[in-house]
Amino acid sequence: MTAPLSRRSLLGLVGAGAGAYLLGGCSGDDSSDDPDAPQTINWWHIQNTEPMLPVWAAMAEEYRGAHSNVTIEIQPLENEAFKAKLTTATQAGSPPDLFQSWGGGVLKQQLDAGLVKDLTDDVKPWVDGLLPASLQPYTIDGRIYGIPFDVGMVGFWYNKDLFSQAGITETPTTWAGVLDTVRKLKAAGTVPIALAGKDKWPVHNYWAYLAMRIGGLGALQQAAKDGNFDTPDFVAAGERLKELADLQPFQPGFLGAEYGSPDGQAAIMGNGGAAMELMGQWAPSMQASSSTSKKGIGDKLGFFTFPTVEGGKGNATDAFGGGNGFAVGKDAPAATIDFLKFLLTADNQRTSAKTGAVLPTVKEAVDAVTDANNKTVAETLASATGFQLYLDQAYPPAVGQQVNDSVAELVAGSKTPAQIVKDITQVAKSQ
Repeated sequence: MTAPLSRRSLLGLVGAGAGAYLLGGCSGDDSSDDPDAPQTINWWHIQNTEPMLPVWAAMAEEYRGAHSNVTIEIQPLENEAFKAKLTTATQAGSPPDLFQSWGGGVLKQQLDAGLVKDLTDDVKPWVDGLLPASLQPYTIDGRIYGIPFDVGMVGFWYNKDLFSQAGITETPTTWAGVLDTVRKLKAAGTVPIALAGKDKWPVHNYWAYLAMRIGGLGALQQAAKDGNFDTPDFVAAGERLKELADLQPFQPGFLGAEYGSPDGQAAIMGNGGAAMELMGQWAPSMQASSSTSKKGIGDKLGFFTFPTVEGGKGNATDAFGGGNGFAVGKDAPAATIDFLKFLLTADNQRTSAKTGAVLPTVKEAVDAVTDANNKTVAETLASATGFQLYLDQAYPPAVGQQVNDSVAELVAGSKTPAQIVKDITQVAKSQ
């Protein structure tokens, strides 16, 4: 997504960007194959807010303490700033040594450009300890080019109190039910849905899920092959999304809203200003860290999966989402892969999981998920019959960006469902 996130995945996606900082006592020539030679790891990640920002820093410090020859330069970046900076770096042929990745089409493009290392042989001794599904976005032609530290899915997060005040006793299981829920919330004087329209990738979650429920996973997979989005199923997805947009369910000024800003989507949910958001597994922690109280709405928060669409071919138990991981740059020093292994130990994964921002990919660490909502997400994902990576990551970058742009135009009312599929197809066919 990009994520998105996204986006987003992904997660602590947003917040005030932090500058680069150093962990280590020495620097020097990184070109030597001698494991004891001075080495500097340039690490870019997007966990630039509480709760994961200090967790990553502490792990890097612990690793450096055990490897006095290693310096770790950490660059925490906001999601969109990260993508822009990484694009500049990769276009120059100089990717960071260790950097955030969602896999999929973006990673494939980096691989084709010779910018990332093949990790298959290096991680073989320990990669079987990861959940198999989490590796899928990072596996290309049977080889592994990234390692996931988090995996999850997008779904509806909702405020139980606001639902109750509107007389809503059950979460919707159909798209018609979602629309009816929106009407009831509006009638009760509640903002039904918080949305970061400026960031665009949160908007794409709706169209992607609707396309999955209407056309099935096969429709998305076929579009990836032939680049054709100008089909009845994708048009129908836009029409269903327009039904929602026509109800004006979003907060005032949503088109200019960001996801993680003080008045953005996550903060609105965390402060009880809206009843729902469609977001990934990181939503509870982001709501909390973005809220005025820094606690969010606590046990008032609930989760339900994206509903079925009447007459759709998609399976209600197919999940849409992704995870967060790291790729290793082509010129990374030898210690980089060892540091990546360290981040993925069961103990460190448990530490990450206990923050509530990460659903671990290490099998042994799954027991550290204690939050009730995170457990629901993990259980739902575990029983999923199919999985689709965020479209802005699954497809080539230009296609993913066009999906985000076009869906945002649809929700803004400047393009029709029929127009956006033609725009996306035009870009996809040119790749």
